[in-house]
Amino acid sequence: MKTIKLIDMTLSQLPEKREGALSFKEKLEIARGLDRLKVDGIELAPIDGGKADQLANKTIAAMVAAPLSASVDVAGGDIEAAWDSVRGARQARLNLLAPLSPALMEYSCHKKAPAMLEAVSAQVAKARSLCEHVEFSAVDATRAERAVLCDAISRAIRAGANRVTLCDTAGILLPDEFAAFLSDVRGAVPALSGVELFVSVSDSISMGAACCAAAIAGGADGVKCVAVPSGWPTLSQIARLVEVKGVAMDIACGLRTTELSRVSEQLQRMLQPNKAEQSPLSNMAVGDTANVCLDANDEIGEVVKVVRQLGYDLSDEDNAKVYEAFKRVALRKHFVGTRELDAIVASTALQVPSAYKIESYVINSGNVITATANILLSHEGEKLRGVGVGDGPIDAAFLAIEQIIGHHYELDDFQIQTVTEGRDAMGSALVKLRAGGRVYSGNGISTDIIGASIRAYISALNKIVYEEN
Repeated sequence: MKTIKLIDMTLSQLPEKREGALSFKEKLEIARGLDRLKVDGIELAPIDGGKADQLANKTIAAMVAAPLSASVDVAGGDIEAAWDSVRGARQARLNLLAPLSPALMEYSCHKKAPAMLEAVSAQVAKARSLCEHVEFSAVDATRAERAVLCDAISRAIRAGANRVTLCDTAGILLPDEFAAFLSDVRGAVPALSGVELFVSVSDSISMGAACCAAAIAGGADGVKCVAVPSGWPTLSQIARLVEVKGVAMDIACGLRTTELSRVSEQLQRMLQPNKAEQSPLSNMAVGDTANVCLDANDEIGEVVKVVRQLGYDLSDEDNAKVYEAFKRVALRKHFVGTRELDAIVASTALQVPSAYKIESYVINSGNVITATANILLSHEGEKLRGVGVGDGPIDAAFLAIEQIIGHHYELDDFQIQTVTEGRDAMGSALVKLRAGGRVYSGNGISTDIIGASIRAYISALNKIVYEEN
């Protein structure tokens, strides 16, 4: 029985189907999910965003066990940068993308066939000098002139490619037509018998999975899929094919199918544009701050720019404190993201006297009662008590504080994360309040996450009171 390989292209193809690029966090979560499924490879998009894309690739390479493939355009792609971004993976591969149809060569790459063929030879050889595993992907192969396509494949194999992918980028063939196309190419290029042969088929006419089935029946070693529907055959479709026709076709796959449905649903929920919508009964609207990606090489000007993008308007003195703390963190980590930078600002900038102090709090919550909070604060020697009823214990606590101070501040962001591990783990809460067009953040740490949230809110509130006075 032949085990076919499944390579996931979600990270390389999904950005083309949605508005805006994938965030740093989304890329990492997608990679984690795919790694849990035991896919045979994860294909990364070409590096277009410079340092941020490289850092995302490096982070993924360090955290997943699945083989990683860094894509590079034959016409003008930076092979060294792509290789550097994935070289830390357990198994790294360079994937050279070569548009071979006359339309794409002319209008996307501004090259004629002879120039493209020369580029294929040179770039694949260069990639092979850096990396043991090199893939050559013939983009829009089904619309290429057959002689040009076969010459390009032969050149790539001679230059060192040990995997070839034939792409029906436009998705224009029916299953029997695709099987005939594959058979013709294999007959014209005998060297294909010595390398892995994959196919990548667009689902533009809803024939992608059927064409993949025809390719597998015709001897293909693997197919490329996506975990989240984005115009290509999905992992679920190919897994279903193997489940139903595996015995008849004498094929199997190593995909962890028991987790496939759950992981796919999780990724689709995460990527929904309105995934952070709040309940109409709650006043806890969580802001969607931009993801950032900084490292120890960034100067204070770049860090201050990002701090302003996150909504903070700090003095020069506070900016200097934030940058000093940022450098300490950045020297210990590969990167500093949004959460770390928010926490740095909350803990170092605008440290003020405590106008409001927490005396006590009592929280009641459960699955059969409405959450309530009874909070006692002190302000200028006076004890002030507030009672809140909300959609959950933290919402109730924040409403109780608002009752005490007699004012509602917009909750710009609210984050919770663990600081230590175990049953007695410390929890860290970050609260960002907006007042007068400015953002004020507070941080709280406790083994009680509700207590940490209350402390974070009071910390931000004290900064607002200090500024207003």
